[in-house]
Amino acid sequence: MSEKILCLITANTEGSLDKATLECLGLASKLKSDGSAELVVGCIGKEPAEGISNCGADKYLVVSGEAFEASRYSTDIVAAQALLESAGSTVVIAPSSSRIQRFISGLAARANGAVDTHVTGIDTEDGRLTATRWFYRQRIESKISRKEVRPWIMSVESGCAAAIELGDSVSWEAISDLEIATNTTVKTIEATSGGDQTIRPDSDLLFVAGAGWTKKQADNSVKADKAAALILDFINRRKASLGSSKSMVDLGSEGQAVLPFLTHLHQIGQTGATPRHLKGLATCCHGEEPHAVGWRFIKERRAINMDANCGWAHGKADVLYVADAFEVMEKVNEKL
Repeated sequence: MSEKILCLITANTEGSLDKATLECLGLASKLKSDGSAELVVGCIGKEPAEGISNCGADKYLVVSGEAFEASRYSTDIVAAQALLESAGSTVVIAPSSSRIQRFISGLAARANGAVDTHVTGIDTEDGRLTATRWFYRQRIESKISRKEVRPWIMSVESGCAAAIELGDSVSWEAISDLEIATNTTVKTIEATSGGDQTIRPDSDLLFVAGAGWTKKQADNSVKADKAAALILDFINRRKASLGSSKSMVDLGSEGQAVLPFLTHLHQIGQTGATPRHLKGLATCCHGEEPHAVGWRFIKERRAINMDANCGWAHGKADVLYVADAFEVMEKVNEKL
């Protein structure tokens, strides 16, 4: 494989790198060793504070400065194009972050290349690169290979490769004197305030709330407020990520009680997200195919349901607790 690979990353204002970026660096390092390819790491924003020497890159390029610290298309696209031209790479891989996804297609257009987003794996077969991607809600897996078009630019999903271990600091070569044409000025960056953080892609545990939480319980009463308090208490104490079945999100349109903090962004399954957490705990969920398909990449699956014959008991869960989820979560929160 005679490719020149550019691993395109971004660093935040503190210079730290997130998990998805470290995984992308790990994938780039593997491709370099498997195919004896040349590897260049290009960073936009700020020179990373962590040592990434373990990726084994031949060169480290950075476009930094106040104009490039904030995420803007007009500045990011100029920086990415400068990194690509300086590296002279034929293949670009980058993490599927919101910042990267915003400009990666524009980079392909400017470089007269091709782009594939949401890639879940890159490998070498018969001396050439192949990329893996899922279609139709993770039901069809395809392998993509491009022989003619270069540069080939790809964004890689988090959770699909092993992250590199942080090592020694590296020497970064700065690219400067770039011409920027922008009509926007970043005055300040404000973090969201209020409410609880319930979506944590990097958490090791996914907690999924099913429609049973707001149905009538054994005493024939609806306990939506108690359910909301129990779930949020667990999410905050355990630093878990929260998901929901479609029925749970849509119950409000049927005039039924709903949990106030659930949105369609929390939706897991055939019509929602397909997360990659290490562990998953489904509570009051039926466990049928439209919902369970969202658990395809979760390594360990557990469920709590009063019905011993629910879908989770039919081979979809490693462990099924036949119990009242209210009682179970009260005990769990006490232990936490």
